[in-house]
Amino acid sequence: MRAAVIAHRQAAPTLSEFAPPEPREGAVLIDVDTAGLGGWDILGAYRLGVQYPCVIRGEGVGRTVDGRRVYFGERSVAPFGAWAERTLVPAEEVWAVPDDVDDVLAITMGIAGTGALLPLEQARIQPGENVLILGATGTLGQIALQLARVLSAGRVVGAARDAVALERLRTRGLADAVVQLDGADDAAKLKAASGDGFDVVLDGVCGAPMLAALKATRWGARILTIGTGAGRELHLNIADLLFRTLSCVGTGQRSPADREAAWRRLLALAREHRFTVDQAGYTLGQAAQAWAAQAAGPHAKITAAIRG
Repeated sequence: MRAAVIAHRQAAPTLSEFAPPEPREGAVLIDVDTAGLGGWDILGAYRLGVQYPCVIRGEGVGRTVDGRRVYFGERSVAPFGAWAERTLVPAEEVWAVPDDVDDVLAITMGIAGTGALLPLEQARIQPGENVLILGATGTLGQIALQLARVLSAGRVVGAARDAVALERLRTRGLADAVVQLDGADDAAKLKAASGDGFDVVLDGVCGAPMLAALKATRWGARILTIGTGAGRELHLNIADLLFRTLSCVGTGQRSPADREAAWRRLLALAREHRFTVDQAGYTLGQAAQAWAAQAAGPHAKITAAIRG
């Protein structure tokens, strides 16, 4: 079968022939129609323990051998993945796609979408509260901005590094205000954008931006950390906590059943409220270009048509 194959550690994917998966108890064979790509796929492809050659993992939509149209996450049985004509996925990670949901929406609201919904639900946003989304220009961030509003937020602010992408969020009406994080007194800029302080911070980057956001919170704030793109370590001055009352939590891992339920809630919300997320479409033969675009930070959800 044709597949986007990573031959060795740090290698970019190339279109190659790859032995197709065989049936296995507890797993489902899927003929892939559309594949998705995210930053987690690039990081995961080069982690310790990966056996090469392997297919780009990704998430996708396809058909089972009995004709069911299904979504599957990034948990294909190694060494297979979504960026191939056929993959093999644990049965609990294979979810039926509603007839009125297209492939791109199903994929966009999968890993990134549920990654935004679950922590924002955990935050229990109260009507009128101020919400900050760190890493707002990515797929998860764009979804989170819209979700925050649906979940009763008052003022919604997006923050990230790319000024052009941030301005696009503002002109699309996804955020009441945007803040470019460039290291030049980010805390002061966030405070100015917050009104009288943020009640909820969805932190998709950690590092220095998270510390700056902490200084722009008010009493009772909740910080939900879900990513580490700006660094895993914090150099925290305890004085920034002594006179604040806030909580900072990670959202942890969820069971397949919990993630499927969240995905279905999100699909309903996305249709009802007409969520918009920037998209970038490729083909399987353009896997190397898609990979490079994702590594550069596309500010869009990357998908690819696998067949045709």
